[in-house]
Amino acid sequence: MQVQINTNTKNKSNCDGQECPSHTVTVLPSASVALAKNNPNLKDRIVSAAPVEDDSSFELKLRPQRLNEFIGQAKVKENLAVAIEAARSRGEALDHVLLYGPPGLGKTTLATIIANELAVSFQQTSGPTLQIKGDLTAILTNLRDRQVLFIDEVHRLQPALEEILYSALEDYKLDIMIGQGPSARTHTMDVKPFTFIGATTPRFGLLLRLEFYSNEDLRVIVERSADIMGVSIDRPGALEIASRSRGTPRIANRLLRRVRDYAQVRAGGNIDQPTAQAALSMLEVDRHGFDEIDRKLLLTIIEKYQGGPVGVGTLAAVLAEEADAIEEIYEPFLIQIGFLNRTPRGRIATQLAYEHFGITPNRRQSSLF
Repeated sequence: MQVQINTNTKNKSNCDGQECPSHTVTVLPSASVALAKNNPNLKDRIVSAAPVEDDSSFELKLRPQRLNEFIGQAKVKENLAVAIEAARSRGEALDHVLLYGPPGLGKTTLATIIANELAVSFQQTSGPTLQIKGDLTAILTNLRDRQVLFIDEVHRLQPALEEILYSALEDYKLDIMIGQGPSARTHTMDVKPFTFIGATTPRFGLLLRLEFYSNEDLRVIVERSADIMGVSIDRPGALEIASRSRGTPRIANRLLRRVRDYAQVRAGGNIDQPTAQAALSMLEVDRHGFDEIDRKLLLTIIEKYQGGPVGVGTLAAVLAEEADAIEEIYEPFLIQIGFLNRTPRGRIATQLAYEHFGITPNRRQSSLF
């Protein structure tokens, strides 16, 4: 799917008095999206940080377009602001950028903002979708001067494609093999200077890690999104949604949509704290942002396996889930906030997990802490 976005056509001062170019965004499914589509539990999971089918069009409307509109990540924004201003004043392409961190924190949004701030074209694709050399070569040879190219999950590029990309990153040159056998020859093509934004590769000038958001930053994001959507929400209501969003703006916006629907039907369209609490309770999202699957996973470890350790394969069989889904989707947040430990022998529920469910660990379980 390709979406044409014109972000600066009304402000010609940012484009040397000319109409700014359209930003072509190639939206391609990542591995986390594919996993969600193949697993019905993940597909409908409201607190998953992985994007699902109906997120893209909704997020596009809420996505900030400028650095000063982006909430949170103060250190990242400061570094980017300096680098962007310096590159813009010199009329050069920005150094290649590495944005890394958990899904849903704004890596794609920041990549888009960088292009907007530089007033250049933007193209997005993903590592798993680039299968042959011709795919990547076509993209690189068609890049405009100082254009921003964002490749999601670039660490999943095939090795042969990595070498092509690295050559373009370091030397702005592309070696193309023409012909086969003894008559084959190499033709070197120049690539216009461009800014590459990706993940998990060392050839970058800027390395910026995105952290989970604070509840206060998420509250501001919820209030901003509600304003764009035309939804009435007060500060306590926004904070209630923010506090259950697992530190992730994508989840905050998704919960806001569900709470908006509830408020429209049962609360006259206004979201206050009691309305948000009632809606989130109906959705079975508790004060830590846990949903039914999180609770089921933790209770399985506590009640069936005396707190652990238990292997991920066993958990997958008991929960009727894929092992990859448990490791990549369910566990990271539980480990991040201290409810689950991952050990060489298996998964162990922590003291915080017992306290959350009001369960007193027995003597054997207490020895695990």
